[in-house]
Amino acid sequence: MRADLNRALTAAQAYRSAAQAALAERLAAKPIDSEQRAAHGFAWVATTVAALEATLGWNESGPDSNPLDAQITLLAFAESIGQLTGGLPMGQNEIFRPADLGLAAAARTLAETCADLLEADHAASRAEVAAALAEGHWPSETLHDADLDAIRDQYRRFTDAAIVPNAHGWHLANDLIPDATVQAMADLGTFGVCIPEQYGGLGLGKLVMCIVTEELSRGWIGAGSLGTRSEIAGELIAQGGTGAQKAEWLPRIASGEILPTAVFTEPDVGSDLGALQTRARREGDRWIIDGAKTWITHAARSDLMTLLARTVPDAKGYAGLSMLLVPKPRGTEVDPFPADGMTGSEIEVLGYRGMREYALQFEGLAAPADALLGGEEGQGFKQLMRTFEGARIQTAARAVGVARRALELGLGYALTRKQFGKAIVHFPRVSDKLAMSLVDFVMARELSYAAARAKDQGKRCDIEAGMAKLLGARAAWANADASLQIHGGNGYALEYEISRILCDARILGIFEGAAEIQAQVIARGLTGGRN
Repeated sequence: MRADLNRALTAAQAYRSAAQAALAERLAAKPIDSEQRAAHGFAWVATTVAALEATLGWNESGPDSNPLDAQITLLAFAESIGQLTGGLPMGQNEIFRPADLGLAAAARTLAETCADLLEADHAASRAEVAAALAEGHWPSETLHDADLDAIRDQYRRFTDAAIVPNAHGWHLANDLIPDATVQAMADLGTFGVCIPEQYGGLGLGKLVMCIVTEELSRGWIGAGSLGTRSEIAGELIAQGGTGAQKAEWLPRIASGEILPTAVFTEPDVGSDLGALQTRARREGDRWIIDGAKTWITHAARSDLMTLLARTVPDAKGYAGLSMLLVPKPRGTEVDPFPADGMTGSEIEVLGYRGMREYALQFEGLAAPADALLGGEEGQGFKQLMRTFEGARIQTAARAVGVARRALELGLGYALTRKQFGKAIVHFPRVSDKLAMSLVDFVMARELSYAAARAKDQGKRCDIEAGMAKLLGARAAWANADASLQIHGGNGYALEYEISRILCDARILGIFEGAAEIQAQVIARGLTGGRN
């Protein structure tokens, strides 16, 4: 079978190359925004093929003793090549078809090369995968490194003991993740995974960060996301901070003493960061900040804001933006924003709770003179862009964790729910959902690991990070939707955990760059239009 799949992969890679050439030809005459459907469709083609590469690599490196691995890989290829030749879902009602990019002939060639895959009935394979899940068997997850596997085991045990039993109650009450849980996460090293050892961190790479985030997010996306703010702040300071700023902030972030929050987004701005209006000006020995920010996660309980503001008012677009490290007093339930010159209001949300979302107003908020990251104005956008790769890889890992939890809940319900005298796991439409949810989970997981490995090797990986997030978000949403459908009416009841998972999964295609932004990054990058 491996020879057949390698041949199929080679054919899929050729199809990707044909799509890339066709898009490049179009973009030679038109701007990418006028060809968004074609460009974003190509991004999905490239992402799908990259996921096949990662999945086949996983299968070939894994133990032969687990037959599930080969079955999952077969199903991944059959479904993905079927989508490449027939129609790739970019959204619920947006299907990219070969004709959209003039690829009808290339699609026929791919289909002919992979005829055995496309014409086979894979019902038996899906049934066998679902039956294996029902018996407690899962595909291989070893990373072929005893230390990495031990880290996963440690965080899985912690998540099962401290997060899974409590997460739904915290969600329903809109509670913050308890301080004791935050401290327990800090004690494990969660907030310093990638911070250099000389500053009190673990000095590990993005692959470890993925493992940690995936396992915590399996318990609750809020727990997995708590480390994102520390990841962003830590990387900003480690890469762009002065020696004094590194010494001041990195050890305290790594220990969990300081909980940071990222303060970038503004009302009516979204992804267009060049249009930011929040201002910061020097006044004596301090900075004075005025403006508004929105969708600021964990703003009240945080101690440090990494705040993007315009400090050079005459400079246009990104050139006038600077990053400030703004300390603030930690808020309480009674007084969430005790700092002078700063107010905030909570944004009530469907899911992604545990840290809370806020709209912030700054009117004369003071920051110390040394708040400017790196001590140089006008570098804020560049400094932020350098962190986006890691943040998007981590978001992909969050999606992988959510996708797995959705599958676990669907499986658990299907095993216990009986209709017409038998557990519903035995009905093909249920078992099919479980099998393909497992396939989507593995593909997303392996693509996120591939992006993390590229980052750890020091490569520029904005494209890989975008692909991992793009596919991961779709997998999380698809798995949550399928799992809720398995639950039937009960899934729509707030008391069932899957109702929370569905709400949590939906945010993954929006934050850290919406799916459309990821597709734009991928398409622009692969056609030579990096910026």
